[in-house]
Amino acid sequence: MGIRVSDRIAAIAESATLAVDAKAKALQAAGRPVIGFGAGEPDFPTPDYIVEAAIAAARDPRNHRYTPAGGLPELKDAIVAKTRRDTGYEIGANQVLVTNGGKQAVYNAFAALLDPGDEVIVVAPFWTTYPETIQLAGGKQVTVVTDETSGYLATVEQLEKARTKRTKALLFVSPSNPTGAVYPPEQVTAIGQWAAEHGLWVVTDEIYEHLVYGDARNVSIATVVPELGDKVIVLNGVAKTYAMTGWRVGWLIGPADIVKAATNLQSHATSNVSNISQRAAIAALNGGLEAVAEMRTAFDRRRKTIVSMLNEIPGIVCPTPDGAFYVYPSVKDLLGKSLRGRVATSSAELAAIILDEVEVAVVPGEAFGTPGYLRLSYALGDDNLAEGISRIAKLIAEG
Repeated sequence: MGIRVSDRIAAIAESATLAVDAKAKALQAAGRPVIGFGAGEPDFPTPDYIVEAAIAAARDPRNHRYTPAGGLPELKDAIVAKTRRDTGYEIGANQVLVTNGGKQAVYNAFAALLDPGDEVIVVAPFWTTYPETIQLAGGKQVTVVTDETSGYLATVEQLEKARTKRTKALLFVSPSNPTGAVYPPEQVTAIGQWAAEHGLWVVTDEIYEHLVYGDARNVSIATVVPELGDKVIVLNGVAKTYAMTGWRVGWLIGPADIVKAATNLQSHATSNVSNISQRAAIAALNGGLEAVAEMRTAFDRRRKTIVSMLNEIPGIVCPTPDGAFYVYPSVKDLLGKSLRGRVATSSAELAAIILDEVEVAVVPGEAFGTPGYLRLSYALGDDNLAEGISRIAKLIAEG
């Protein structure tokens, strides 16, 4: 039997982070004491007032029907107000598309923006979904590689080297998944001004905007670089800020013509986001930021713990992240060394050994475009975090 899947879809890689999480959960379901550092989701429940809004919405017959594909007008208004409150970026409701989670916002943005062969500059390490959505939209990713020596921050000089006459957009992500890097305001400004000077679009993913620690300060490139004009697309959602990963509500903000095109696409792909989830998102956005402040305190504590514990392990170098809830340590010095008689020649093999030998699930750097690293989410309980890193330390100490 010949290949029956289209070349376009066959070229898509499975989400590595979800694959690791699924394997960890399958082992847990089989009774194994697996500790998972794979999934990027808060371990907190969604706040009660949001859940109560969803329960009330489920009882309201108006939510039992189709609603506009682009989102409930009340939610669009809440997104407009939230955007003004959090970043100072002024938009209208006609510039908002409500999507089924942040991933659909990413895909819709690139599908509406790119023609075949258009290039998008993407900084590595990058979230696993970006390359697949760019490719699906017919675009070509041009990668700018960063490492721990710069704190995983790209410079204008690096970006300029990657620019060609086919470059249409820069994908800008701060705070970053998978590294937790946060661009200082002056660097955000410089990068935005460079993009504006060359007439490039900027697609900015701001899903982790409220998860910033210490003295780091997060700003929106859309606000601090007005020279970009309307060539900015902002991606965001409620998932990380309000512990709502499973509710599937994201959004895309952009110029009206791009938003209209993306809405047309969504009207055929999925139609409206679940009305129950949209009503919950309205309650979240109108309810303030107390929930994320509580989570941020816990994440900050765990951030310090995991960085300290990892850096005590010989062969691991872990920069301190300023945002999100990930660490991205280099494990290059562990490659080629024997661990319980097994030798990893790549970070992917090392992740497999760690899962097999001590039942700890981590995501290898290959998934994020930079082999030789591991991504660990510290959005899990303090006890599990300490136990998981201790298991890794013991494995490496045994040699």
